[in-house]
Amino acid sequence: MNDTPTPLESFIGYKADTGMQCGNYSIDIPPLKEGEQYRFHFDATKCVGCRCCEVACNEQNNNPADIKWRRVGEMEGGSFPDTLLLFNSMSCNHCVDPACLIGCPTNSYIKFDNGIVFHDDPSCIGCQYCTWNCPYGVPTYHEERHIVTKCHMCHERLAVDQSPACVQACPSGAIEIEAVNILEWMAKDIDTSGNMPHLADARLTNSTTRFTLPENMPEAMIKADEHHLRPAHGELPLVFMTVLTQMSLGAFGALFIGDILSLFGFFEPNWILALITLSPAALGLPLSALHLGRPLKALSAMKNLRTSWLSREAAALGAFAGLMSANVALYFFDIPTALRLAFELLTLLVGIYGIHAQAMIYRIPARPSWDRFSTNQKFFTTAYSGLFLVAFVLLAMGIHDSVMPLLSCAMILAVIHGFFTLGAYHELKNSSTPQLQKTLRLYRERFGKIHTLRWITLGLGALALPLLATLFIASGLTFAATVSLGLAFILLMTSELMDRFLFYTTTVPLQMAGGFFVGTQRH
Repeated sequence: MNDTPTPLESFIGYKADTGMQCGNYSIDIPPLKEGEQYRFHFDATKCVGCRCCEVACNEQNNNPADIKWRRVGEMEGGSFPDTLLLFNSMSCNHCVDPACLIGCPTNSYIKFDNGIVFHDDPSCIGCQYCTWNCPYGVPTYHEERHIVTKCHMCHERLAVDQSPACVQACPSGAIEIEAVNILEWMAKDIDTSGNMPHLADARLTNSTTRFTLPENMPEAMIKADEHHLRPAHGELPLVFMTVLTQMSLGAFGALFIGDILSLFGFFEPNWILALITLSPAALGLPLSALHLGRPLKALSAMKNLRTSWLSREAAALGAFAGLMSANVALYFFDIPTALRLAFELLTLLVGIYGIHAQAMIYRIPARPSWDRFSTNQKFFTTAYSGLFLVAFVLLAMGIHDSVMPLLSCAMILAVIHGFFTLGAYHELKNSSTPQLQKTLRLYRERFGKIHTLRWITLGLGALALPLLATLFIASGLTFAATVSLGLAFILLMTSELMDRFLFYTTTVPLQMAGGFFVGTQRH
């Protein structure tokens, strides 16, 4: 056998007796001391943008071309002739406080003793919450495998003293593996060398990646993909699930208040009405499983009640639906009112917490358009639709006397809901945050017709048709009033589903700079 290295082998440093790469493009794995972990160091002054690291990572991990655990982004700044083209090669930052791990409902993320944030594929249900939570856009959904995947720093190579594939493949030595003392890094270095232009602040999750940037950089660096603007996923299963569960909360609230006021001559609820208040949640919760890559493992979403809002939402809304089912039985078997009211109060409180947890799922820094108090306002006031549902059912059942006050409350809450929604939109118009500015552009440039139609249907369904129904009731035209209110409810449902669709599709996440032609390749 000829042990003389080829020119390519000479370039990368070929160890003829073992077949392993060595020399400048392999590393001696630094031993970890107490309080240390591994991290990446990226030297932007050396990177030439060849993307060898992307290719090597995909080949090492057998990923298809559209799944990139390491990405190279481009930025440019300055004015001619003093211009700068800057590249950023980034994979997982193996954070001290990883948002993916904290938010994962199935505990599918593990932080090893050496600092590597590892994703346990078998336990993943493909909920993709970590892809929302990570402010660096690191975890990526694998369509073929129906799970989320991410960089694990080639831990199996590190275990045998080999460098990760991206490190070995880089022809300019721009990527390295280092040992970092966590306390020292958190105390000083993270503010100066832990950040990169157009990357979320390292303090958000205490990212450990160290960046070396050129001296005398231009103050403004523009993303090469700044011209890219595309909608996010519509998340239709979640559109229906969130609206329907919030409707159930409003409907059950009307049922509970009606049960209290029945002692004073207001309508007296029955098991049919209790069943109808349950119906939206009973339909919406199973629909949410269609969002998962592995819907048959949906129940495991409740494993991480300690830190995951998604786990808390799943548990609370599941309990809410179960308690509402029990309330149907309480009405059916004519349980004494005092006992029933106590049980209804418990059910309502669980439902309120469930919708609170649902809203908190979206209060994440990585998605600025979601991380606003208006999200909480929107989710809770959507409950007005449940009041309209109960009013329509009462009218259809011939209980006319109680419809008018309930309808008045529903219209008032709908106006409040519209006010909050309009305020959130105006907040976009007045914001200087780049992501919120892009969200506003999506509203105007991509979804202008849907946005306009949302307001038309809300106005007709929440005000015009209910007022018409009120006049019909006062005139004794019960059938016409029922038809008007039924049409109003259909328009309101359509309006809220459109608004929730816009909520998902117009969000613009914090992302690293992408390529000129391909953008970030993740959204």
